[in-house]
Amino acid sequence: IYTAVSGMASSMVRQRMIASNMANAQTIGFRAEVMTFTPVTIDGEQLDVRALNLAEVKGASMQEGAMTRTGRDLDIAASGETLLTVQAPDGGEAYTRRGDLSVSATGVLQNGEGLAMIGENGPVTVPLGFTVSIAPDGAVMTGNPATPDQPAIQIERLKLASWKGSQIEKDMAGLFRVPGADGTFGVLPADENGRVLTGTLEQSNVDPSAVLVEMVEAQRLFDIRTKLIATAKDLDENSASLMRMS
Repeated sequence: IYTAVSGMASSMVRQRMIASNMANAQTIGFRAEVMTFTPVTIDGEQLDVRALNLAEVKGASMQEGAMTRTGRDLDIAASGETLLTVQAPDGGEAYTRRGDLSVSATGVLQNGEGLAMIGENGPVTVPLGFTVSIAPDGAVMTGNPATPDQPAIQIERLKLASWKGSQIEKDMAGLFRVPGADGTFGVLPADENGRVLTGTLEQSNVDPSAVLVEMVEAQRLFDIRTKLIATAKDLDENSASLMRMS
């Protein structure tokens, strides 16, 4: 019963992860969440045979999603192992692959989640009314519509970071953070070789067909564990009945 119940709890966690992946199958730059399953044995005499199942959602699949050409100047897709840097709600740095950028009413360059893009000097702001484009190296270029014959000038460069060789984790908001020992978050160094594809968006790397199959498997496994508990109940009742008859 202990083993079956722990397995049912793991199945529920898995179902929530599957639901999250399915809900974000069309989210720009989304990385599918993955789970880890760990067998846990209770310490103590007569208990060490009860192997429980501990399931946690840790990290995400870093497989690259499909690239869609849009032709829009503020649509960018990070290539390879590059991550885009944004300002998290707590003010720290976070990392994402979502590159559908826009300029807010106050001139802040932000992505589709409304998070400010981080550059070499902090959050990126651009002059209102100016044209804005992003170069392959992350340079933020602006042009004055009043002087269309003048070339665009660089006012900032997006901070492009690489997750390779660093420990990152995905939070509940779908952002990648660098966990610290004291509960705070660290930062990734800028990757000078990082590149982005301009006029392109990276789609979610969730495979809806595979997620549907996984959902059915998880539901069947939950049902099997439910039947195990029902069987244990029947055996217990039958044993009690035999005791009373004797």
